Amino acid sequence: MIGVIGTFNSGCAAIEIPVLNQAPDGGIAMVSPANTYPCLTVNLPGGCDSTEPDKYYPSGSRNYVRVVAHDAYQGAAVAEFMQAQGIKSVYILNDKEAYGLGVATTTRKASESVGIKVAGFEAWDPKATSYTSQMQKIKASGADAVFLGGLIDENGAQVIKDKVAVLGPNDGAVKLFVPDGFTTQQTIDEAPEAAPGMFLSVAGVPIDKFEGKGAEFAKAFKPRLGGKAIDPYAIYGAQAAELMLNAIGESDGTRADVIAKMFQQKINDGYLGTFSINENGDPGGAEGAVVGFTIYKATDKLETVTTISPKPEVVEAARG
Repeated sequence: MIGVIGTFNSGCAAIEIPVLNQAPDGGIAMVSPANTYPCLTVNLPGGCDSTEPDKYYPSGSRNYVRVVAHDAYQGAAVAEFMQAQGIKSVYILNDKEAYGLGVATTTRKASESVGIKVAGFEAWDPKATSYTSQMQKIKASGADAVFLGGLIDENGAQVIKDKVAVLGPNDGAVKLFVPDGFTTQQTIDEAPEAAPGMFLSVAGVPIDKFEGKGAEFAKAFKPRLGGKAIDPYAIYGAQAAELMLNAIGESDGTRADVIAKMFQQKINDGYLGTFSINENGDPGGAEGAVVGFTIYKATDKLETVTTISPKPEVVEAARG
């Protein structure tokens, strides 16, 4: 094994990175198409444990990079979009996992920076069978929006169903916003009657807005899906694969040199646009899809609403 493309979920990456980091002959290179939890690569004040990100790299050197912007950018994009929707007060929930708590925290900070009141900040229990009492508490707070920081896999469909049952439809008086951990067709399929009207964010531009190599990939990939829509992260998977293959091709074949070459990558007009990898393992000097965030609205599928490149000052506020 010379390289790993993954993971999709940040909580999985937090477990896998240290294992790969200690592999013989310099560790194993890892590139994620989708991890947005900031603390895998940087320490955000108030948003990361004091041991992060160092605890993920016990060897003392980095072996992990990603091709997406971390959640300080997503939190900022969501906050700006909520502000544009006229939201005055938001109640923020998280699923207790690393990614969910992280994106909930950056969204809280960004929301406060744009003048949105945070009416509450707490976790939902992924093992619970009902969330109606929690939704009643949110109703009593007077919040006109709910944000779910977490993954659809953490009983997210039931949370959505109970939100609608208690607080009404997602495009009604209390709107529902979720991050990229929910931004898949799976969310709509698991809560077909409750999901419509909710807003979902994801790093990058809409599939139909990609240009150049990204558009070429989407055109070639779509016929393989049997009529299903292309997942928003599919093109990020292609970009992660290209970066990994470039690093392997430029290396001397050793694990250590693949890692070194991975950090030296400069992608020009790639599937996601133009960017390089900085010393932390994050995309730097980015243009194109890497720094933009798309807001979708759920119907029976994901429908594009807008694309946001958040303001630097809101991103800084989200960082803490």
